[in-house]
Amino acid sequence: MDTLRQWERQSQGRLPDPSACCADSQSIKTATQGEDVGFDGHKKIKGRKRHSLVDTLGLIVAVVVTAANVDDRLGLVTWLQRYFASGVKRLRKIWVDGGYDAPWLSDWVRGLKRTHKVELEVVEHTGKGFQVVKHRWKVERTLAWILNDRRHSRDYEVLTGSSEAMLQISMIRLLLKRLA
Repeated sequence: MDTLRQWERQSQGRLPDPSACCADSQSIKTATQGEDVGFDGHKKIKGRKRHSLVDTLGLIVAVVVTAANVDDRLGLVTWLQRYFASGVKRLRKIWVDGGYDAPWLSDWVRGLKRTHKVELEVVEHTGKGFQVVKHRWKVERTLAWILNDRRHSRDYEVLTGSSEAMLQISMIRLLLKRLA
């Protein structure tokens, strides 16, 4: 998936690795009683939570699947640890919603500045009713692309690692169609 994402970015005239990303999570019901199933009290869903880090073209950079009761901010920490462990150092900005606004998370991200100069920017919804939120629509669009695969309407996997793999397979399929 990483190689295909880099090829797609280059075909669009971009550098292979993104410098800015958007992050969000999506709670989804589970069809089986597998590992790591929880209850998301905010959305009233028993299942799992898909934490996605998406570049500005809407391509998945990192995905983590956890129990639904895991906080979004902890999912972000897990993404960033996995992403930076792969040796990538170009990421500079991450746009997130208000659910990621916490002093401890800001301090943790500031602590990364010794090795990775990444900045977390909270983009809030302003006003009432439906509005397209600057930068945040990119991750929402990607979540909609993923849900086009019927398989992702629920989480059918027993293991969270298998769920992550299925999401990556969907993104690979999408990238192959674009590159063909």
